[in-house]
Amino acid sequence: MLTTTTLRSTRVVIPRLQSSAFGPCTSAPYSTTPCSTSSKSQSQRSARRPALHKPSIVFPTRCLSARNASTATAPSTSPSSPQEPLTETLTWNRFLHLRKIRRRISLVSSMVSAIGFTGVGIVTLTERDLDSWGAAALGADPMIVLGLGTVGFAGVGWLLGPFFGNAVFNAWYRSVRGQMEVKERAFYARIKKHRVDPTASSLSNPVPDYYGEKIGSVAGYRRWLKDQRAFNLKRGSFPKE
Repeated sequence: MLTTTTLRSTRVVIPRLQSSAFGPCTSAPYSTTPCSTSSKSQSQRSARRPALHKPSIVFPTRCLSARNASTATAPSTSPSSPQEPLTETLTWNRFLHLRKIRRRISLVSSMVSAIGFTGVGIVTLTERDLDSWGAAALGADPMIVLGLGTVGFAGVGWLLGPFFGNAVFNAWYRSVRGQMEVKERAFYARIKKHRVDPTASSLSNPVPDYYGEKIGSVAGYRRWLKDQRAFNLKRGSFPKE
């Protein structure tokens, strides 16, 4: 009897213990809610897991600041830099070529000035009766006085022509005017040193370009030196250097 009662009591106690231990999990047989322990462990695991998110591209601030600084400072530095004027170097060939051009301009201006002064002289002499006054004073024919006066006006115009020509040349080539003056002095020093003595000239041995006006290049200058030596050979004497 004792054994049967003890077995029954143990059977009653065991289900009670099981129901008390697993009561929250089995109280609702069809419920899907997790247990307290499992919920705590899952919450801890979820807290430990890093949050997955899409990777975002982050540019370094140093590169951006450097780019911004370069783009900001580049326009400010370029206008502030002063632009140096371009100075053209005048070579000897260029100088001699410009000298030849100046000579031609002076020749043309002399011709134009002579024609203009001739016209002005004719009008002045005829309108003011200077030809008759000169004929009475000199005792010559009025036409001769008119001709002489016209030639005089033409000569004045011819002499004044190079001044106008040089003014036009200097205005056109004003960028190399200073260099032209320096090389002009050096060129005339060479011409003065190597040119021949004009007192020994004759009809058979004329002076070859005494002022060097026909020289238009370095090759022309060398040719001029050869002409000076040929003159001295014909004369039979050489200048002392």
